[in-house]
Amino acid sequence: MSPLSFSTLALSPDIQKNLSTLGYHEMTPIQAQSLPAILQLRDLIAQAKTGSGKTAAFGIGLLQKLNPTWFAVQALVVCPTRELADQVSNELRRLARFTENVKVLTLCGGTPMRPQIASLEHGAHIIVGTPGRIRDHIGRATIDLSKVQTLVLDEADRMVDMGFYEDIAGIASACNVRRQTLLFSATYPDDIRKISAEFLRDPVEIKVESQHDDAQIEQRFYEVGYDDRNAAVARMLNHFRPTSTLAFCNTKIHCRELAEELRAQGFSALALYGELEQRERDEILVLFANRSCSVLVATDVAARGLDIQSLNAVINVDVSKDTEVHIHRIGRTGRNNQDKGLALSLCAPNEKKWVKLIEDYQQRPAQWFDLAELEPADGGMLAAPMVTLCIMGGKKDKLRPGDLLGALTGEAGLTKEQVGKINVFEFMTYVALERSVAQKAYARLNNGNIKGRNFRMRFIEI
Repeated sequence: MSPLSFSTLALSPDIQKNLSTLGYHEMTPIQAQSLPAILQLRDLIAQAKTGSGKTAAFGIGLLQKLNPTWFAVQALVVCPTRELADQVSNELRRLARFTENVKVLTLCGGTPMRPQIASLEHGAHIIVGTPGRIRDHIGRATIDLSKVQTLVLDEADRMVDMGFYEDIAGIASACNVRRQTLLFSATYPDDIRKISAEFLRDPVEIKVESQHDDAQIEQRFYEVGYDDRNAAVARMLNHFRPTSTLAFCNTKIHCRELAEELRAQGFSALALYGELEQRERDEILVLFANRSCSVLVATDVAARGLDIQSLNAVINVDVSKDTEVHIHRIGRTGRNNQDKGLALSLCAPNEKKWVKLIEDYQQRPAQWFDLAELEPADGGMLAAPMVTLCIMGGKKDKLRPGDLLGALTGEAGLTKEQVGKINVFEFMTYVALERSVAQKAYARLNNGNIKGRNFRMRFIEI
């Protein structure tokens, strides 16, 4: 038996069986290091990057001690963004499939309050949510956290960056004082140390090495003048031609400017930054995830919690001053055994000191290349392979992904391969279609119907 096997842990037979069914046989490093302490009910500070398997680590731990017959909020997971909260909720539901009675409820801003209050009245075992909305429920006395046995602060560094420190403090004080607290963070700056001292008792500290395999990610550094960055990004895109690129800027103003310049040159690019309305943010993330947008320009805070499975390239338009943030950024490409990822970093002469810190952290020299050597590749303008059709109907209209797929492969005459991701929200549905057949599909659907009804629809132009 491998020392990394889940079967080495003192887990219930039902959990072991479900893990095997899900294909979870060997633990990732963060799981192997953190689960023994979690199962011993120790408080924990774990430093690990996104994609390391931390959700399963704390999920298995909190499910092991959960009592499904006791209808009280026994576990609370606090996340910085709605997207991450949705991911965590879905993973916990998968891990909890060994019993039918575990109820996981997601509480996030940007969605109506009343249905959440009604769901809370019916009870839940596990709550996953964002700090602001959970505080709202505490203030309204619509949630009782006094029975919480496990409090998880997921991506605590980003919650602090986003200004949620007071919310976290209020949430922690509303929880059972005898709870177990698990803090997960990609980086571990001083403000996170302050949180850990305030909310955790004698925590076990774990750090999983944040290095990336050179076989999975190719890093390239380019020196560029400060005012030439945007033109350099376009040059890189025309040369490397990645289908899906995440470009990091340090400010929201630069995000907007770069996205506008790229769109003016014919690229399908969108900007993601703080202060966007939730509906705008949802739509942007849908378009990027379903490959209707080729370039997403984002700040670090806005990009945290993105669930993008296949990312061809990351461009650091601004070098991060924090080496661990740099490692976290580039770790988004080259995942899931896909083709080798590409991490491209632009660096002004006065920023070379930050690259030196990255070299020290990675214990190897940066590989520098000449921007002038990047010639446009053949193939014309780099267009996103999909376009998104927005249908004015959603869960409230009892629409499901299968209904749309059936209408598209029936009435519209498309093959399954020509239909991409289908995202059904409360009042809207987004369907990704291959660019070459999109107009045909629209015409057929417009003349036909979906579930016996006609819905208004439009293409989302980028």
